[in-house]
Amino acid sequence: MPDVLVLYDSRHGNVARMARGVARGVERAAGMQARVRTIAPVSTTCEAVDPPIPAAGPPYATLDDLERCAGLALGSPTRFGNMTAAMKHFIDSTSALWLPGKLAGKPAAVFTSSSSMHGGQEATLLSMMLPLLHHGMVICGLPYREPELMRTRTGGTPYGASHVAGADSTRPLDDDEERLCVALGHRLATLARCLAASGEPASGHD
Repeated sequence: MPDVLVLYDSRHGNVARMARGVARGVERAAGMQARVRTIAPVSTTCEAVDPPIPAAGPPYATLDDLERCAGLALGSPTRFGNMTAAMKHFIDSTSALWLPGKLAGKPAAVFTSSSSMHGGQEATLLSMMLPLLHHGMVICGLPYREPELMRTRTGGTPYGASHVAGADSTRPLDDDEERLCVALGHRLATLARCLAASGEPASGHD
């Protein structure tokens, strides 16, 4: 069964909760399953040594997880309009997949959480797309046929799912934010299934 990799970084649990919603959406697409993975934290002073499996939560992602996936959902908290250092550190390690184009032609989607309404959510989502475009991935957003995009008063963008966590990062996902996470996962998995079934080469050449 093809899987969609739901890969995230989370510090207060909000992006982890979003990832679970995205994963539920993936598994609503017939014939698709979600593979949920996270990443190890990084140190600002030295390369930290972390066990290969975290004490709690999903395992750490490997390059093999990326290479095997039929699609990718990438989630990170907002850090000054960008992804976290840990997520950037992981993506910077993917040159071995970029050189031979292992991810080219696969669909990808992004999601984020910030403390405030205008905390850089859209800038973060757009910046997360840049390395995925360099990999040749097909970006999947949220169309306005999702009614929550028009009525949300918190998170939710056409660039990907988002969440407003509040100043203390304890505000739970509301119904609209939750539904948009599920919708994003379902749309991504449906696109991944269609692209895989088409048999089109990732390069676009015969």
